[in-house]
Order: sequence, then C-alpha cells, then structure tokens
Amino acid sequence: MPTRDEAWPQGTPCWIDCQVDDTTAARAFYSALFGWEVQDAPAGAGGYLMADLDGRPAAAIGPKPEGMAQMPSTWTTYLAADRADEIAERVVAAGGKVFMPPFDVFDAGRMFVAADPTGGVFGVWQAKAHHGAGIYNQPGAYCWNELHTTGYDRAHEFYNSVFGWHYTEIGDGENFTYSTFARPGETVEIGGMMDASGMGMPPYWLAWIQVDGTDATLDQATALGATVIMGPDDSPFGRTGIVQAPQGEVFGVIDPAMAVGEVPTGA
Repeated sequence: MPTRDEAWPQGTPCWIDCQVDDTTAARAFYSALFGWEVQDAPAGAGGYLMADLDGRPAAAIGPKPEGMAQMPSTWTTYLAADRADEIAERVVAAGGKVFMPPFDVFDAGRMFVAADPTGGVFGVWQAKAHHGAGIYNQPGAYCWNELHTTGYDRAHEFYNSVFGWHYTEIGDGENFTYSTFARPGETVEIGGMMDASGMGMPPYWLAWIQVDGTDATLDQATALGATVIMGPDDSPFGRTGIVQAPQGEVFGVIDPAMAVGEVPTGA
C-alpha cells in the first residue's frame, strides 16, 4: 500500500482537490464511487472537506471561491514546493500568471494558484502540518497527473524553468504527442504532458484516480449521475476512462492491472 508521511519533493504532483457548487452532493458522489471517508469541515476551514482513504488523506472537496460561482467546477493538481514564494516568482518570470500571492493556510501549509502561459491552471503547495497526499497509486487514490495543453513546446519550457522538469517523449510525434516528466537529476516519471491542440478544449490538468475495474467504475459513475466522455479504452498503461462528474468537473480513472499492448518507446 503506497503511503507517505512526509512532504513531497519539489515539483512533484502532491495533492488534488475539486471546487464545486454543492460540496454535500460531491461528498456523496465521491464517497460512493471511490470509498472515500469525507470528513466534516472544521471551524474556519471555509467548508473545505478532507477525503480520507484507509485513514490517510487522499483528496479534498471544497466550495468555489467567493464571488466566482460562474467558474466551472474543476479538479486542481497541486505541485510541491520547498518555498512557495520563490516558485511564485519563477512562475511570473517564466511567463505564467499568479492569481493571488502565496498565503498561509493555518498551520497546514502555504499555497497559491497559477496558470502556465498556455492557460493550464495548477496549484502550488508548500507543506507544513499537511504534507499532501498520504496515499497514492492504489484503488481510490490518485496515481497520475497530466497537462493537456495547446502550447506543448511552450509548456515544456515553462515547467522546466519553474521546476526543472526534463522530458521523455513517448508519442509518435504525429498521431500522439506525449511526454513524461521527471524532477531534476532523476529518472522516475512523475507525470505527463499531452499536445491537445486538436481536441477543441482549453488547456487543463487532468488527475487520474486508480480503480479496480474500469468498466464497473464507469458504470457506477453513470448510475451516480456522471457522464462518461471517453472510454473505456485499452492502453499499455491500463484500461482507462474519462468522467465528467454531475457538477461538471472532469477526472480520469485507470486500472493499471489491465494493461494491453507495448509501452511506446518514444519519437
């Protein structure tokens, strides 16, 4: 059971949360779908609900920011930082946008939300009392995070400047342009980036949740009011599907035990 009890290394996807109109409805949906135990929000937390899996923090559900009811419901991927203020400066210097200066979240950590130059929105988390995900890479927990972008090369440059990521191309460069990324000096792949120029969607970070049986999960999601917008599909990495939850936020599900075919070797 992959677990973690310390802060994640800088540049690693370390946490996911969703912002929705109705946190009560989202709580019921995700609890039923993934088996999360969603905790009541403590006083002063603004309705932010922590979701546990096997007693460890897996994700969170929160209301949309005040005055932003028109924004779409969304899942946000957070990238770990040693010093959030320093990363915020790098984001701006590399051509990105910081929506609000870094701020403290009680004693839990320090954070901000930003957009890369192509429009992909992400969070940055400097851990203090809350380290981020305490469970991962198992059914009900996140296992992969990837940027779908319409500015593939520009996104590469940006995240390299901010976090030092280096990339391995695994697509064919024509029908499928995709790269994995790793931290400076490391070879362990911690996320991915896809050229989504022909998909007709704005750039966004997609969080993948591992499941035990993709088809059954998609059927259950549909029964709970969600819409399956892609899949089920076979891949060398597992059987996949992409879901739009009842309030509109999009996430991926994957069963890596059902991998089909060979992993691409790169372009």
